[in-house]
Amino acid sequence: MKVGIAGASGYVGAELLRLCAGHPEFEVVLAGADSQSGQPVGSLYPSLAGAYRSLDFSTVGPDELDGLDLAFLALPHGQSQDLAPALADRVGLLVDLAADFRLRDPGLYPAWYGAEHRAPDLLDRFAYGLPELFGADLEDARLVAAPGCYPTAAALALAPLVRAGVIETTGIVVDAASGSSGAGRTPSPTLHFATVDENFTAYGLLTHRHTPEIEQAIGAQVLFTPHLAPMTRGILASCYARPTGSSSTEDILGILGDAYAEAPFVVVSEASPSTKATFGSNAAHLTARVDERTGWVLVLSALDNLGKGAAGQAVQCVNRVQGWPETLGLSTAGVYP
Repeated sequence: MKVGIAGASGYVGAELLRLCAGHPEFEVVLAGADSQSGQPVGSLYPSLAGAYRSLDFSTVGPDELDGLDLAFLALPHGQSQDLAPALADRVGLLVDLAADFRLRDPGLYPAWYGAEHRAPDLLDRFAYGLPELFGADLEDARLVAAPGCYPTAAALALAPLVRAGVIETTGIVVDAASGSSGAGRTPSPTLHFATVDENFTAYGLLTHRHTPEIEQAIGAQVLFTPHLAPMTRGILASCYARPTGSSSTEDILGILGDAYAEAPFVVVSEASPSTKATFGSNAAHLTARVDERTGWVLVLSALDNLGKGAAGQAVQCVNRVQGWPETLGLSTAGVYP
């Protein structure tokens, strides 16, 4: 497949370039990044220099992407709404990694993203790209909205329990911590080394824009609080819910194990998951406990925010759409130490 990436100079774009370099069916012919146009890919990301010896960043728009087999949009939120309408019928497969086409209800965008959606007619054409939970929607998709990192971690942890009817669908609490790469490459005072190092802080209190996406993906009401952790990559989500009846730890682990028995990237075990175990991979690690003393169900989920939470998931979606093994070009093993 001839592949183009819009937003290739960002962290997600760089991860897409890395994964595409190892995918046997992909050939990246366009690395779009207006701010870096004319610069070799390897000059911004030396880690990619060996894989892309002659590829330069270039300007990108509908005309540059026209006719490609596959286009990834790794752009800041809002920009895909301007590009996707002109591309929807001009590329073989379009995968958007922003939040522009994830929400089914256009009325949610003004409330959570601060602006009316500029291409609401396209929302129904985009499949929500979380293969483990919505794989059937990807079978004939030509437009895919890849979920965000926080929604992926929360949905993998909670959706099977909601679907099984074993937890209440109101009052769910999701506390999740992410590495600083989740905020992107654009400099910010909150992301300076001196700010992030030896610090742990919550943000987006009650108003984080991923809240409606999490609720849509799991089918339940959620109180979501994100945190910034002093690490580069990774997400750890701690999810709390009330059971609908009598449940044990073995019951909950059994439901999760059954739900992901055929999912190559999801590991369900009794061990407490860690972000380091998923670093650099497309894996997600889950565990669960039922606390008989307080009556709460606890589910923990760990993944790499740039892998399963972004670029890896986008590639997995393409594999599913094309009918290839979902693991093609992706790793189930993290980088350690």
